[in-house]
Amino acid sequence: MKTLAAQVITPEDLLQHWQGHRALTRRVIELFPEKDFFEFSIGGMRPFSKLADELLAIGAPAMKGIVNRDVQPYTEGTEKLIFKAQYLEKWDEATAEINKYWEQLSIEDFNETFNLFGQYEFPIIQNILYFIDNEVHHRGQGYVYLRALGIEPPFFWER
Repeated sequence: MKTLAAQVITPEDLLQHWQGHRALTRRVIELFPEKDFFEFSIGGMRPFSKLADELLAIGAPAMKGIVNRDVQPYTEGTEKLIFKAQYLEKWDEATAEINKYWEQLSIEDFNETFNLFGQYEFPIIQNILYFIDNEVHHRGQGYVYLRALGIEPPFFWER
């Protein structure tokens, strides 16, 4: 018999929280001028398109792997997207895919360990929190880029 840890947030609320972050990151992508999305960087950091590549390589593929208990290696940027509109389309597809796989998680799944991309063996809940933390971190870089370009980023609390 499995024992469950005390629940602080429901799975539905956690998904809503994550998708709120994803919606905000999408708005950041939209604000970038096309050229700057692919080329602008500060202090040797990657352009925002490369950060978006990373986020696209994590969210939906990781959720699929978690639900299917299928450990696949991490692959980033395998699709060569050359327009910002392509990123927005892929972002929307990934959002729908995350929702689809989320529905297949049971409450018990969150405490089970999963070897994310064959690199990180942690409970699934910690993997999901990593996805959110990583996105917030990279979106923060996007905020710095937008401000350096003279563009007002969206308020971070408007998720």
